[in-house]
Amino acid sequence: MNDEQFNALVDKIQEQVFDDAKDAYGATGFERWRNPRFGGRMEDADSKGRITGSCGDTMEMFLKFADSRVTEASYVTDGCGSSNVCGSFAAEMAIGKSIEEIFDLTGQDVLARIGQFPEKEEHCAYLAIKTVQDAVNNYMIQQVQSTTEAQD
Repeated sequence: MNDEQFNALVDKIQEQVFDDAKDAYGATGFERWRNPRFGGRMEDADSKGRITGSCGDTMEMFLKFADSRVTEASYVTDGCGSSNVCGSFAAEMAIGKSIEEIFDLTGQDVLARIGQFPEKEEHCAYLAIKTVQDAVNNYMIQQVQSTTEAQD
């Protein structure tokens, strides 16, 4: 196989991978799969959450708050492309929300935002929301501890 044949084979495989991802995630999910947003550890986060799902994927969410609202969010996961897509959307959906509004979010909200998602991977959306909620819960615990320590 020469270089030209090899490059053509690679291009064909890449095209098939992209077609499969478009079929699985739809246009919105595919775009986020190709260009994830809100990824990475936030070193100066006010809080973080970490959950390992039943599938074995672990996700971490990092949040910053101002006036009891999420102002910034980011995530990392050791999981599959579906975990990355859901983590990206869950982080985006958290921004601007109050603490109470975060606890109203469900994995179904993430799936609705994406629009199309493989049924066997839907657990990733629930993992992402649970992780955001874990980060908010940890934030609330920190706030209570800070208030208690200040009163002592």
